[in-house]
Formats: sequence, structure tokens, C-alpha cells
Amino acid sequence: MPFLGQDWRSPGWSWIKTEDGWKRCEPWSEGLEGENDRCGASHGTILNSEDEEIFNNEEHEYASKKRKKDHFRNDKNTQCFYREKWIYVHKESTRERHGYCTLGEAFNRLDFFSAVQDARRFTYVARLLQLIAKSQLTSLSGVAQKNYFNVLDKIVQKVLDDHQNPRLIKDLLQDLSSTLCILIRGVGKSVLVGNINIWVCRLETILNWQQQLQNLQMTEVDSGLTLSDLPVHMLSNILYRFSDGWDIVTLGQVTPTLSALSEDRRLWKKLCQYHFGEKQFCRHLILSEKGHIEWKLMYFALQKHYPTKEQYGDTLHFCRHCSILFWKDSGHPCTAADPDSCFTPVSPQHFIDLFKF
Repeated sequence: MPFLGQDWRSPGWSWIKTEDGWKRCEPWSEGLEGENDRCGASHGTILNSEDEEIFNNEEHEYASKKRKKDHFRNDKNTQCFYREKWIYVHKESTRERHGYCTLGEAFNRLDFFSAVQDARRFTYVARLLQLIAKSQLTSLSGVAQKNYFNVLDKIVQKVLDDHQNPRLIKDLLQDLSSTLCILIRGVGKSVLVGNINIWVCRLETILNWQQQLQNLQMTEVDSGLTLSDLPVHMLSNILYRFSDGWDIVTLGQVTPTLSALSEDRRLWKKLCQYHFGEKQFCRHLILSEKGHIEWKLMYFALQKHYPTKEQYGDTLHFCRHCSILFWKDSGHPCTAADPDSCFTPVSPQHFIDLFKF
């Protein structure tokens, strides 16, 4: 029921549902006594009096704390998603639509829960959660924040089960824990939505996830053929397919052959040219004692100053004609003559920028 109290600081009126609709409970009302008997509840159970109350102050405070704790512990996996394939992004009120779409509303309504299970969209969703953790966590509503941690829980459990993309999730949890520590120690009580104890429990959960990922052990699969059995030129082609320097370094630790191939100067030169431009090279040029360019060192130096190109198997798309945000596989009811010309891929950063007013 909407708040209809006399004063904005009061708890509001007490209401009861009857056959004729909702009616306000009053201690002197005799018209509701018959309704109370039909509902199987006594008049004293529903109405408050000066002599007898349902809960005293101490019992009410205890029940409130226990309810919040039980709700967080037992219902933390409850999903509140609409799971829609597309949403209309409106930034201002019109005759047809009132209000505007926020980042939290978009996060609630779009089908991110199923996207976690899709290998093509997994890194996209993880990167989006990382950007939200860095700067937009406090802008989410209470329901959106709960859904955020529900999606994060599914992501962590998926990594623990299939042992894929652990480094990506470790970076996400590190950024999220750093943000929560700052908010809880500083202005957490006035910024974060909900009880501060809930956020402390969430921080403890994140630390527990980090410990589980730290202790994650990769299981060996006896399939017969291994990387050591492949020819050198095939191993080199595999390394040239990577777009992340850390993946190359990690794979180079598997065998001595891969270690030698991962130090190839042409490999790191191609990686630098893919992510960065010539002007950026000149600003952070690193030369060896012999005067050669150290492409590997340059890559990690440039990575600290400039963003790298991001690759995703599937992303959200935005229709400029309809102002609709959607997953490309699902499509949307577009009214344009040439719909494909109106579609624009939406990166995680672009997704957040769409809802900045």
C-alpha cells in the first residue's frame, strides 16, 4: 500500500484487505469487526491500542534485525530478473512515455542471468560488472544491487566449476573489494543502499570467493594429445591468435618450447600494433642495450597508460532508429526500412554511458 500517513516521519496507517477493497484500521471502527471475524483474525490482533501492542520496542528491533539477516542469508540467490531480450532506452519524458530508463533498471530487465551461461557473452558480462564495481555501484537501486551480486555469484560458481577465465574474475573481485572497503570505511552508511551489516557480509563473501579462486587447482585431462605433441609452427600460430599479453605469458610457462616462442619479438610487435598507435609508441619507447625496441616491455608499459582493444564473442546492440537496447541474436521489432544500418555494437563502457544524464 502507498504511504498515506499524517506525517512523513510516522509509520503510516494500518490497512486491511476486505471484499470491498482496502480499508484503514481504526481502534473505534465497528464496521471492520465483521470482516475481521470472517478473515479468522481477532480485532485485537489487527488493531493497535495504547494498552497492548503486538511488539514492544525491543522485540520489534530484534525481529527487524533477524528478518534482514535471514533474508540476506536464505534468499540471497532469489532472482529478480525480467529476463527481457530488449528494452527501450528513454532519457526523458514524452507524451507516450513518462520517466526515464536508469542503469539499474536496464541491468534488472535485460537477460544477464542467461548471458553468464553463454560462452560468447561471459567475458562481456564480467567486464560490465567490473566497470560498475569501479564507478557505478552506488548509482544502482537496492534491487539492482541485489541482482548484481546474484549475477556475480553465478559467474564465480561457473569459474569454480569449469576452471575457465579465473584471472578475469580475480581482477573483477579485486576491484569490487577495493570499492567496498572504501565505501564501508568512509561514506558507506550514507551512500550504500541497505543495512551496513549486509554490505559487510557481502565483502566477507567476496573475500571468500577470492580465497577459493586462489586455491583453484586445474585438473589434468588424459586425452592423449597434448601441446607438446604439436609442431612448432602450430604452437606459434596459437600464440599469434591471442590478443592479451598475459595469456601469452601464462601459456609460455607450460613448456620450454612455448617459453621460447612467447619471447618472439615479432609476436609482441604485432600485439602492440594491434592495441596502440604510433604516437603512443613514441611517448613510451623502450630500447635495449643494442638499440632494439623491447616490444614486450613496451606492451605492458603502454597497457598502464592506455586502454587496450576489447574482443567479445557477442555484445549488446543499440538501434539508433528505435532507441532499443537488445541482444543481437534475439533481435527486436524494428520499424526502420534498413534495420541493419541502424544497429551499433555496445561495449561495456558504452552501455554505462548510455544511462548518464
